[in-house]
Amino acid sequence: MSRSSHPRSMRRLVSRAGLIGAAALAAVLVAGQASAATVHTSSGKSLNVRSGPHTSSKIVGSVRDGATVSISCQAHGDKVTGKYGTSDLWDKVSGGYVSDTYVYTGSDGRVAKLCGSSTPTTKCSTSGTGDPRSCAKAVTWAKNHRTTTYHSGYYRMCDHLVGLAYGFSHSGSTTAYVHWTQVPKKYKHAGSTTVPAGGLAFFGGGSGHVMISIGGGKFVSNDIHGNGTYTTTTIKEIKQKWGKPYLGWTQPWFKANH
Repeated sequence: MSRSSHPRSMRRLVSRAGLIGAAALAAVLVAGQASAATVHTSSGKSLNVRSGPHTSSKIVGSVRDGATVSISCQAHGDKVTGKYGTSDLWDKVSGGYVSDTYVYTGSDGRVAKLCGSSTPTTKCSTSGTGDPRSCAKAVTWAKNHRTTTYHSGYYRMCDHLVGLAYGFSHSGSTTAYVHWTQVPKKYKHAGSTTVPAGGLAFFGGGSGHVMISIGGGKFVSNDIHGNGTYTTTTIKEIKQKWGKPYLGWTQPWFKANH
């Protein structure tokens, strides 16, 4: 990311310390992590706070020009051109997301962890499932089969695809939602969005939907970016684009093996 017209060098940071304020400046300097920063708009107007890191996301509030904000995490979303150049980086502040191009953090890059990048407390495991492939091998399969080209065998075949990833010829369930209802309780993590690589994320609504986690809050799913495709996505995108309610995630248990 380039912000040549407004470089955020340490010299620049110190020279603008009066604008940032002593407390915010100290936060920026601690271990290179910014828990606080300052909003600067070119017009002096308030900055919109949105529900997600996208210009199309709902406006849920605003932050006045010159206000200090705390950044809990950062996410990549729509590209925005603002006071500090052009970037797809968004800052998670209280109530929602703001474009990083209007926030003075002292750096052109990330100053906080990626949103959704926390380490899962429960790891993916095939223990007791009898799956032909391990979680790691299933993730590799999913990554290697990503495509933006239409494949008839991928269209509306989400549950079949996660079965293939784990080495089955079919999942053993008629739909993704039925699969969810069949998974024993001990393998389920209802409502949890912290899904380890290899875990299966399920959604309701009609026949439902399921996709495999590849770690870091990312998943591989069919159809979300075009019928018959198999591409990287997020839980949030599935919910927003398809309107399907998120149910939770499970270990890779399949009816085909039981």
